[in-house]
Amino acid sequence: MILIITLLEKFRLRKFLFFCFYLFVAFDFISMIHGKTSDALLGSRVDRNTWWVGNHVVSPSVSILIMAGHADSQFMKGAGTSGEAVALKGYPPMNSKMSDELFWNLKVRDAVVRLGKAKGLKIKSYEPGIRKIIDDNNEKTNWTVGSRYSSQGAYVLEIHFDAYGNHGLGSGLIPPLTNRINNIDESIARSFGRYPLFFRGGLGAPRRQIRVLEIGKLEGDLEKNLRQVNSSEKTIDQIADRIVNAILIGLNKKDLFNQQLNKGDIFLQDSHLQTNLGAL
Repeated sequence: MILIITLLEKFRLRKFLFFCFYLFVAFDFISMIHGKTSDALLGSRVDRNTWWVGNHVVSPSVSILIMAGHADSQFMKGAGTSGEAVALKGYPPMNSKMSDELFWNLKVRDAVVRLGKAKGLKIKSYEPGIRKIIDDNNEKTNWTVGSRYSSQGAYVLEIHFDAYGNHGLGSGLIPPLTNRINNIDESIARSFGRYPLFFRGGLGAPRRQIRVLEIGKLEGDLEKNLRQVNSSEKTIDQIADRIVNAILIGLNKKDLFNQQLNKGDIFLQDSHLQTNLGAL
């Protein structure tokens, strides 16, 4: 009888140790996916219970289109944050004809394209030329042009800055609503942060296969460094450099994101595996 009890205790201990091991592995992987929650350059990162992996390979010759968020919707509801400096501290806007977010979106867009071309990427920008287009389906909107390019196989990324304070969540990539999230998406998410796949029920751009990159909240040191004359250009170049490097890593280091599965393994078999971590 004593022997049986001893064996049962050992069996239970072994099960417990196996459980602890798998729990450790799971949370270690989740930690790798989420990464750090703050950044010296960009400030806070998005911190939401989300889990997806971009593991579809992208051709090194893929066409890349970079757009500035809200470039076609100024002075309309939800058309970009004014930033902490203007909204709370009374500073004048960088340009009275647009929100401060669009001002910086445009700067980063152009810097990313300039640097991307210098590093050999097949990359260009889109400029709608009209700052207020009421019809979402107008042929000149970001959504229409981005959707068309995406349907032709291009990688389309829209640049944004998030709202200040409690209005925003921080830096991170909002992925497209697709089952083919790719290596570039994964690389950018690891560098900037990772928003849920169905963020806010699915935004207009991701529904059109346009990736949305929130650079960071337009507040604090990030906004200060953007606004100060002696640090503005350097800050924009640092942001652009991080974006371009993330794209290059996604194009060239495929093995980092494509785990080889054993036969019958159902773990990470799709590119947009997502779960509520609270259920673990």
